[in-house]
Amino acid sequence: MTGILPDLKPGEDKRRDTIVREARRFFMSQGYAATRIEPIARAACVSTATLYAYFPSKDHLFGAVIEEAAQDFSEQMECVRMTEGSAREILTSFALAYARFMGDPFVRSVFRLVMAERPRFREVAMGFFNKGRSDFGHPLILALGALVERGELRVAKASWAAGQLMGMVEHPVFFMPLVTGDEVQSERTPEQIASEAVETFLARYGT
Repeated sequence: MTGILPDLKPGEDKRRDTIVREARRFFMSQGYAATRIEPIARAACVSTATLYAYFPSKDHLFGAVIEEAAQDFSEQMECVRMTEGSAREILTSFALAYARFMGDPFVRSVFRLVMAERPRFREVAMGFFNKGRSDFGHPLILALGALVERGELRVAKASWAAGQLMGMVEHPVFFMPLVTGDEVQSERTPEQIASEAVETFLARYGT
């Protein structure tokens, strides 16, 4: 339960969806501590009492925002499925989609917010990160295993190899902007980053 009303999934209650959407905007722009409930209620065109009927505290509302952001990410990554083709084609498809996703400024905003509030919301934050690890890493690990069986890769531990490929993509499109407040951006395009990461990966693990 996130409030005194039964738990609802996104799309089942437009008022709840609007509250969460507006809360996300406030939390992203102002941070948790500076965000107040009353402006969220006004922006969502509901009374404060109605907002509290859905979410009895700011903590509950923040938790709902992060949980739904994680679900949004999961749905976006549904498009990242391994295509048929050679190892290079399959891995490039994943790497490019991952680069575009991790390079999205909104994705970085959510990660900054979760990291900033991790001490207060440890369970929510860990759930967010664990879901991300599963949604992003698991399909790639399965694909690497299939490519090993086909004789196109030599990989002793698929989870390590997956982390290496993802890390080559993450560093320029996600971590550099994340730690510099978006002041430093990669000069390479997502296509270049994905291609170079895959070529490096195949040089190490290709047959």
